[in-house]
Amino acid sequence: MSPNLLLNEQVADRRLRGLPTLHLGFGEARLPLLAELAQVFVEAARQASYSPVAGTEAARVAVAGYFQRRGLATNPSDVVLAPGSKPLLFATVAALDGDVYLPAPAWNSYAPQVRLAGRTPIGVPIGERYGGLPEPRLLRARIEQDRGLGRRPAAVIVNSPDNPTGSVAPRAVLAELCAVASAAGLTVISDEIYRDLLHTSEPYVSAAELLPERTVICTGLSKSLAIGGWRIGTARFPASSYGNELRDQVLALASDLWSTMAAPMQAVAAYAFAEPPAVTNRLRQSRRLHASLARACCQVCQSHGAAVREPAGGFYVYVDFTERRSAFARHGATDSASLARLLLDDYGVAVLGGHHLGDAPERLAFKIATTGFIGDTDEEQLAALTAANPARLPHVRDRLRWLDEALAGIGGDARTTSTGCHSA
Repeated sequence: MSPNLLLNEQVADRRLRGLPTLHLGFGEARLPLLAELAQVFVEAARQASYSPVAGTEAARVAVAGYFQRRGLATNPSDVVLAPGSKPLLFATVAALDGDVYLPAPAWNSYAPQVRLAGRTPIGVPIGERYGGLPEPRLLRARIEQDRGLGRRPAAVIVNSPDNPTGSVAPRAVLAELCAVASAAGLTVISDEIYRDLLHTSEPYVSAAELLPERTVICTGLSKSLAIGGWRIGTARFPASSYGNELRDQVLALASDLWSTMAAPMQAVAAYAFAEPPAVTNRLRQSRRLHASLARACCQVCQSHGAAVREPAGGFYVYVDFTERRSAFARHGATDSASLARLLLDDYGVAVLGGHHLGDAPERLAFKIATTGFIGDTDEEQLAALTAANPARLPHVRDRLRWLDEALAGIGGDARTTSTGCHSA
């Protein structure tokens, strides 16, 4: 089972047994359902017929408009919808013939999906300041090495803002990666599921702007609008002969794998991707919330000596306590797996160890999903969503203190004087 979903079940079991648990290991947005989305769903609930495999015309027009407003000329025919972005990522990889390069660490489902598609995943380390893409110089060297061994490089996955570091690579770094991909004839699969949750007003740069003829964008509404259980995903294929061929291969796979996205969800997609005021206001609130929690979480972790890349979007913080190995080892934390077990068993804090994300297992690294600080009830979540400074709410501060005390217990009372999150 996928390790994040397995951890989710372990947390549920602990809570059923009455064990207090702070769940920071699962990437769910954990926010109240937007009333307008519920209304669209209710009105469309009687739509029970199959939709076209690529999606309804209304939904594809809305998605095309979404990308056009972001500076990417898009025709509805370039768009495919699916029950979540996961199937689209898988089908795109399956339609390509060759190995797939991944950032290391990266979201824990990329590598298994590549293997399930019968391809080989190849992790390439991320840079020291940014995650979400293989460090371009290391990628170039690895491609040359792999071709010398007779491998067939086919694609590279990038994710910005990324899971697990929440960082955003600057334009120059992404441009360098796209140049490497172009020279090697790779397809770039750009996972932009967190694009609308940027913490700053800095312009977003998509790989599709830099390598338009060979970039596929996958995204969805699970994270931005907190409707992961509704499974609404979409992909934008290049408007080129290559893009058309790849899209047709994905549609052929889709017709035998998932047939179509549920008809009521097509209506929700048509509404949400058109970005009416209710949606844009929710996104504005969500960005403020996630930025506040990321900053507060960084401060807690850095105060205990963690190295942290600066999160600039999404709702993750990736921390590395390798420099504190001797202090942590006294409590039995000698690698990422034992550190995650110690946090859960002794302190009731659930995190996802870096070994599940393609990081070196010996590192004392783990991912924190900051949505775990938001709260468990609708009242707590709504308060966090609407607060000017969510990290100052009492129930949020209590959860941040829980993490703080757990890290203090493992590492002793040695602290740095850090007052804010910075690049590792």
